[in-house]
Amino acid sequence: MPNDSLEPRAVLLRRGVVLESITVGYNALEGIVAIVAGLAVGSVALTGFGVDSVIEVTSGALLWWRLRAELGSAPLGPAVERRAAWLAGMLLLALGAYIVIESVHRLLRGEHPDPSPVGIGLTLLSLVVMPLLARAKLRTAGELGSAALRADAHETIVCAWLSATTLLGLSLNAVVGWWWADPVAALAMLPLIVREGLEAVRGGTPAS
Repeated sequence: MPNDSLEPRAVLLRRGVVLESITVGYNALEGIVAIVAGLAVGSVALTGFGVDSVIEVTSGALLWWRLRAELGSAPLGPAVERRAAWLAGMLLLALGAYIVIESVHRLLRGEHPDPSPVGIGLTLLSLVVMPLLARAKLRTAGELGSAALRADAHETIVCAWLSATTLLGLSLNAVVGWWWADPVAALAMLPLIVREGLEAVRGGTPAS
């Protein structure tokens, strides 16, 4: 049940739409920058972080659509939502497989990624933006009584943790030359990525 609120529901829904718009826009930009920078310096952690950000855009876009639907726009069918969730989950699991293969390959071959000031700056920014977004989403979700928005807020929290893990690997490589910290940081991201992927796959259905 929604919590009592002094604000009309329509105002809260519009706030949710704005928060999801920021989430989608920021994650899309973050993902593109991280992937380009990660591939340029040979960083598995940064590339994986970027791919995860792009995949998270799907979740944010779906929730944006759902909130807009309650405000009166065209509704999003549950079958479409389940299929999109399943696809996002499969992509996350594929990302997990990529991280394992690339990280082990680089550790065995001793491949040294170059330092990435862009990656360090990006993950530092995300450590500021993501917790603020998550806090605003949790508050709005509580006032709306929206389990979907609350779940999306927790996904944003996961993104913050991934930012911290990626930043640690990039910083150790750049400051003290621990090249192996990058693939190890990528492997440390696996539990969160796999958990997100499995939850999405279990909650969705494959496209027919």
